[in-house]
Amino acid sequence: MYRILLICLFAVASVFSVAAQPRPIASDTKNIKPAPASFAAKYEGGMFGYSDKFDGTLSFDDVNERLAFKTDKGEIFSIPYDSLLVVYPQSQSVSTTAGSVISAIPVPGAGLAGFIREKRRYLILQIDDPDADVRAAINFKLESKELLDSVVATLGAKAKLTQRGDAFFRPKPKPKQTPAPN
Repeated sequence: MYRILLICLFAVASVFSVAAQPRPIASDTKNIKPAPASFAAKYEGGMFGYSDKFDGTLSFDDVNERLAFKTDKGEIFSIPYDSLLVVYPQSQSVSTTAGSVISAIPVPGAGLAGFIREKRRYLILQIDDPDADVRAAINFKLESKELLDSVVATLGAKAKLTQRGDAFFRPKPKPKQTPAPN
């Protein structure tokens, strides 16, 4: 019995070790489709004054040069393109609720259900809030990797940010050098 369990554990470990091999980062945004004008997103936190989580819609408001977050109650807040400092994607692999519940059952082999995982994809916006004169990191949960990649690339282009890998950032202005007096 223990030998079979040990063999199964080695088989599962070998599958995960193959999947964990490093892959090159794709920094080519030419193959990424433009993001839709509005899309579903879940606000996870980070904006000064909004501590609750909201399900809503993010919309590109190109006329006013901002990204607006709206719920069924209306617009909650907006982020001007000029206040964006860094825009990047982030993924987390977490155990599903079903996997956590099944792994707690005291049955031999039920612990393997803890390996049932899902990817959660987040849009991270680091901003310089002009209204409150604070910096913030705002998190939105998005549905798919394709949507996340397209939103990051589209927002980076609209905000005129510089690309580095799969992220976009606003370079610091270089200080002007004054000529030395003669």
